[in-house]
Amino acid sequence: MGFLETDPFLNELHEMYQRKGKSGTVWVTMKRMKSKKDGQSITKCLVRANDGKRHVSTAVDAGDYLKFTNSMIVIMKAHMSALKKREKKKNTN
Repeated sequence: MGFLETDPFLNELHEMYQRKGKSGTVWVTMKRMKSKKDGQSITKCLVRANDGKRHVSTAVDAGDYLKFTNSMIVIMKAHMSALKKREKKKNTN
């Protein structure tokens, strides 16, 4: 797909998780990105999502980062139902 704005990126991330269902993997990576515009340094966060077939990315401004990550966390938690709880081992000491 390519480079998207933040809201379409979140929609596509949600669709990736729905397509994968209970079996499959969606990789999400975040990377700090610095650029210069008009002599000023601008810091953004580059976010990429990949499900093996589709690749999407977006750049999030520092001011919008907290709102974006909270929205992304809600989407990711909603699709984490396939994870199994780990059994605790008993110590026999």
